[in-house]
Amino acid sequence: MYELKGYGAERLIKEFPTKGWKLRALNKLLRKLKDTGTTDRRPGSGRPRSALTASSINTVNDLVLSQEDVPRSHRTTCQIHRETGISQTSVMRIIHDDLQLKCLKRRRAQELTAANRLARLSRSKQLLRKFRRQRLTIFFTDEKVFTVTPPVNPQNNGVYAPITIKKCDVTAERLLRTRSTFSKSVMVSLAASKLGCTDLIFVEPGVKVNGA
Repeated sequence: MYELKGYGAERLIKEFPTKGWKLRALNKLLRKLKDTGTTDRRPGSGRPRSALTASSINTVNDLVLSQEDVPRSHRTTCQIHRETGISQTSVMRIIHDDLQLKCLKRRRAQELTAANRLARLSRSKQLLRKFRRQRLTIFFTDEKVFTVTPPVNPQNNGVYAPITIKKCDVTAERLLRTRSTFSKSVMVSLAASKLGCTDLIFVEPGVKVNGA
């Protein structure tokens, strides 16, 4: 089509000056299009793969995933880089492009040992035996401390200024993020059951929360 319209490399550059095309690269591309009929890379051309080989992909696959009989035995990308010598960028590319894996965030939770599980089971059975003939409602309570000045991520708390202004010329009130040594806080308690939730209970400072 470009030959029928009389478009060459020089005319294309004049027609699209904002593209930033180079004359030599454009001539090479048009010559390739004329010879092969496409601008796709030829099979086997380009730099051979040195890190993204089949053996490297299998190695990363074995390390990034936990073994079936050994949970939490997976490695991080930094650990895989140190153990195998594969660059961390190549490891990330193998994980996303070749293995088609996605990263899931791990949440914090209380660790329950075998002794904890047995203790909970025995106490639950004791409660069932004790209140078997009575219709009781069990409430679950929890407390949370809310601080007035919570921690702030400095990467998300920047100050924007014009390029012409130096940092030393910006007032200290804009650059400093001050906080008191002992931040004020308030504890809030709540109880929940199958009947619903209680109202919010604001615990006064210094008060201990007990069963009563």
